[in-house]
Amino acid sequence: MYLSICIIFSIMLLLISIMLFIFSMNFMFTDLVMFIEWELLSLNSMSLIMSILLDWMSLLFMSFVLFISSMVIYYSDEYMHGDENLNRFIMLVLMFVLSMMFLIISPNLISILLGWDGLGLVSYCLVIYYQNVKSYNAGMLTALSNRIGDVALLMAIAWMLNYGSWNYIFYLESMNKDFEMKFISYMVVLAAMTKSAQIPFSSWLPAAMAAPTPVSALVHSSTLVTAGVYLLIRFNNLFINTYLSKLLLFMSVLTMFMAGLGANFEFDLKKIIALSTLSQLGLMMSILSMGYPKMAFFHLLTHALFKALLFMCAGSIIHNMKNNQDIRSMGSLFYCMPLTISCMNVANLALCGMPFLAGFYSKDLILELSSLSIFNMMMFILYFLSTGLTVCYTFRLIYFTMSGDFNFNSLNSVNDEYWVMLKGMLGLLFLAIIGGSMLSWLILNTPIMICLPFELKILALLVSILGAYLGYELFKYKISWNLYFLNNYKILNFVGSMWYMPYISTIGINYNFLKIGYKIVKSIDQGWNEYLGGQSLYNWMVNNSKLMYFIYKNDLKIHLSMFVLWILIIVLFIY
Repeated sequence: MYLSICIIFSIMLLLISIMLFIFSMNFMFTDLVMFIEWELLSLNSMSLIMSILLDWMSLLFMSFVLFISSMVIYYSDEYMHGDENLNRFIMLVLMFVLSMMFLIISPNLISILLGWDGLGLVSYCLVIYYQNVKSYNAGMLTALSNRIGDVALLMAIAWMLNYGSWNYIFYLESMNKDFEMKFISYMVVLAAMTKSAQIPFSSWLPAAMAAPTPVSALVHSSTLVTAGVYLLIRFNNLFINTYLSKLLLFMSVLTMFMAGLGANFEFDLKKIIALSTLSQLGLMMSILSMGYPKMAFFHLLTHALFKALLFMCAGSIIHNMKNNQDIRSMGSLFYCMPLTISCMNVANLALCGMPFLAGFYSKDLILELSSLSIFNMMMFILYFLSTGLTVCYTFRLIYFTMSGDFNFNSLNSVNDEYWVMLKGMLGLLFLAIIGGSMLSWLILNTPIMICLPFELKILALLVSILGAYLGYELFKYKISWNLYFLNNYKILNFVGSMWYMPYISTIGINYNFLKIGYKIVKSIDQGWNEYLGGQSLYNWMVNNSKLMYFIYKNDLKIHLSMFVLWILIIVLFIY
C-alpha cells in the first residue's frame, strides 16, 4: 500500500499527541513539574545548558498543537495535490511545528528566541509559498512586523545578564520588585503584542492569508499568533496589577473591537476568519491582563480547535470554487457540500459561544469574569459590543454561504467528494463539539460559581441574539444608488480597512524614506556628483585618449616633430 509523506507524518504526529495528552493528565493529577537541564558544552567557567520545562500546561499545549498539525498535514495531502514541491511544503510545516515546540518547553529566554525566530522565519517562507507580488509583499510585512518583537526579546535577553542566568522562571518574583528590571516586562509585552498582532501591529495578520489554507489553519489556531499569548501566560507575574496590564487591556479590547468591525465589511472568506482570529486574540490578551492566566490558556486551547476546523472548511470551499474566495459568489452551498457546511456551522457557532459547544465554556466564563472585574464603563461596553460583533459577522457569513442563490453558476462541479479533506475536518469536528467541556473538567478542578445580577447574567446571550439579527440585516444589504453608507465613504473606508493600519504599516513607514532617498539620488548621485565625480573623470580620460590616439596615428611628421621637441626640452633642462 502506497503511503504519501502527508499520511506518514500525520499518523506520527497524532501518536505523539496522544502520548503527550496522557502525560499531561498524569502531571496535572499528581501536580508534577519537571525541570530538565542538559549541559551541551562546558568551557572553563562557562557552560552552555539546554533547559526544558515540562508541566501540565506545556504538555497539554504541545498535545493540542501536534493534534491540529496532524489533521492539517493529513488534509494537505489532497488540498496540495498536484503541487510539485509537496515534500518541501510538508518539511516547512514540520519546521514550523518544531519551532513552536521549542517555544512551549523553554523556561530559558535564549531557547525561547530560537523557537520565536524559527516561527518568524518559517512563517515568511510559508507566506511567500505561492510566488507572486501579493505574497511577497505580505511575507515582507509579516517578517518585518515580527522583527520588532524579536528585537524586544533580544533586549530582554541582554537585560537579563544582570541576573547571571537566562532561566527567567527563577527570577519572576524578583523582577517584579526591582524597578529597573521592569524593563524586561515591557520588552516581553512588546514582543508578545507583535506576535499576537495587537494594535498597532495588527496589519500583518490578515496579510498573512496569502499563505496556502492549511498553513493558515495552523498559524491562526495554535502556533504563530498564540506564541505571544503563551509567553505572557508564562510571564504573567511580571505585569499583573501594574500600569502595563492596564495598557495591555486597553490595546487588546481595542483590537477586539477593531477586528469585529472590520470583519463585517469584508467579503474575502479567509480575511473574515483571519479578523475573527484577531478578535479572539484580543479576548485572550484582555482576560490575561485582568489577572486570569488560566482562563486565557483555556480559551487559547478551545479557540485552536474550532478555528483550525473553520479554516479547513473554508479551504474546502475555496478548493471547490476554483480558488474563488468572495462570499458574494457563494450561496446555497448546503445543497452542494452538506458535510463541509455542517462542519463550518459547528465551528462558527463554537466561535459565537453557542451553549455546549467548545467556545461556550471558555468565552462565557471570560465574559462573566470581565463583568466581575473592576474596569470602567467604556471597557465594559467595548467588551460586550465586540462579542456582539463576533456573532454579527459569523451569522453574516453563514447567511452568505447557506442562503440565497448560488452566484457562480458556471461551476457545476461543486461537491463534497474530497474524502481525505473531509476526514481531516471530521477529526477536528469531534473536538470542536466536546473539547470545551472536556477542558473545563481538566483545567478548572473546582466548578467556578459566579453570582451576578440577572441583567448581567443574560447580557452575553442578549448581545449574541442582537448580533445574529444584525448579521442577517447586513446580509440583506445590496449595493445600490440609495445605500446610505456610500454617502459616508470616508467612515466606511476607515472602519473597513482596520482603521488605516495596513496603510500606516506600509506606506506610512516607507514613503518618506523613499522620498528622501529619491531626492538624494537626484541631487547628489545623479546631480553635481555625477558631473564632478565619476562621469567627469571618465569624460576627461576619454578626451585625452582620443587626443593621444590622434597624435600617435602612425604619422611620421608628427613623430619626428615630437622627437625634436623632446630633444629640445631635454637640452634646455640640462643647460
